[in-house]
Amino acid sequence: MRIENDVKLDFKDVLIRPKRSTLNSRNEVDVHRTFRFLHTGAEWTGFPLISANMDVTGTLAMARALGRFDALTALHKHYPVEALVEFFAGPDGAHAFYSIGTTEADLAKLAKVKQKAPVRLLCLDVANGYAEKFLDTVKRARDENPQAIIMAGNVVTGDMTEALVLAGADIVKIGIGPGSVCTTRNVTGVGYPQLSAIIECADAAHGLKGQVCADGGCTVPGDVAKAYGAGADFVMLGGMLAGHDECDGEIRYEERDGKKAPVGMGFYGMSSEAAMKKYAGGVAAYRAAEGKSVETPYRGPVEHTMGEIMGGVRSMMTYIGATQLKEVPKRTTFVRVTAQTNNVFGGG
Repeated sequence: MRIENDVKLDFKDVLIRPKRSTLNSRNEVDVHRTFRFLHTGAEWTGFPLISANMDVTGTLAMARALGRFDALTALHKHYPVEALVEFFAGPDGAHAFYSIGTTEADLAKLAKVKQKAPVRLLCLDVANGYAEKFLDTVKRARDENPQAIIMAGNVVTGDMTEALVLAGADIVKIGIGPGSVCTTRNVTGVGYPQLSAIIECADAAHGLKGQVCADGGCTVPGDVAKAYGAGADFVMLGGMLAGHDECDGEIRYEERDGKKAPVGMGFYGMSSEAAMKKYAGGVAAYRAAEGKSVETPYRGPVEHTMGEIMGGVRSMMTYIGATQLKEVPKRTTFVRVTAQTNNVFGGG
């Protein structure tokens, strides 16, 4: 047993310090980025935000909607082959990750889809990215999909980030336990404060010319801005994108003025009891559920929320004088607002 005494921080523990800027308007900043990926040499340009591959938010409708903002969606794993073939054969397929786990059934299903439609973006997603089997699956996926941009996770430390990049991942997904419907920290005691995880893992990945995706912990647009400031190349959102028309959650209605009006939508973690009952018949005897079910307010079309998120990021950039999103980490200085508020650290 050992104890690390270094300070580790979440989004709530810091604010971004403003800097003198020549920018006068949000219209002067560019929230798009262009990435060249390590293992394929392929390029992608867009707003680097990804809807999480949960069955409520990782939908075909969400992919079509976010594609209009040049953003991405990681589709959930439970669509039938026919629906996936039709989607990836069309123009919207360029805006979505095909998601798989580590089972032979997952890999076989991917092979069937690839026979009839191109899969350009591939997300290998497990709760515990430290398992040796997961590393082997990433290596196999790279060998069998040499032209695909591969995102893999989740991990929270630099050593495993490096291992996944070397195994074939272009993007490493960062986060264990920070999600709004994840209970891993409560159930297992395992986790890592998300802001520090992003900072440390981004440093490790960038040293190998890889990228990272911050997955979980964002509850307001300012958290998304902080994630980019910490070095995240991509940010993945679940709860912030739940409750919209493009989601597949169960809607709750109430009578208002004699009419039924939508007021809430169900949302749950993919390791929750609700998800395991839906897809596996229940929670296996050897494990515990590591997610919960909640109701989020009904929010209508996702367009408004995306406007708020992108507007918040643009405004942050004007506060620190960053004209392009790729400049944000270099222009960011975080100020601690919990303990020891006199401690300032960061770039620039």
